[in-house]
Amino acid sequence: MPGMLAPLTYLRGSARWRRSTPCAGNVDHGAWSANLPVTQRIEIDGFRIYVLHILAELDPQAADNVDAVIYGHSHQPKIETKNGTLFFNPGSAGPRRFRLPITVGRVTAEHGKLRAEIVELSVER
Repeated sequence: MPGMLAPLTYLRGSARWRRSTPCAGNVDHGAWSANLPVTQRIEIDGFRIYVLHILAELDPQAADNVDAVIYGHSHQPKIETKNGTLFFNPGSAGPRRFRLPITVGRVTAEHGKLRAEIVELSVER
């Protein structure tokens, strides 16, 4: 599946963290995606997380006071911290794009902070 459904991000820890939060991507069209939100703001175990597909479309006010922004679109795995907020692109677990690795992401809570990890998948050719 295209869009944010391809680079699924799994949040691990307590049972509440074992889930995925999809958002519609730029190629998610049709009846199956009609009810997918473009963005989501969720809270898990007190952590506030904003999820969207294209980081360039991030509304700074909508993302105020969040602990993490999780995004996709570029298929380029990336972990950054800006002004205390985690920005995380887990990459893509779908078919290889360009020369990028095939990856998924994992976010864990450690010592009251979120920690992101990019996990490269081994794919036989």
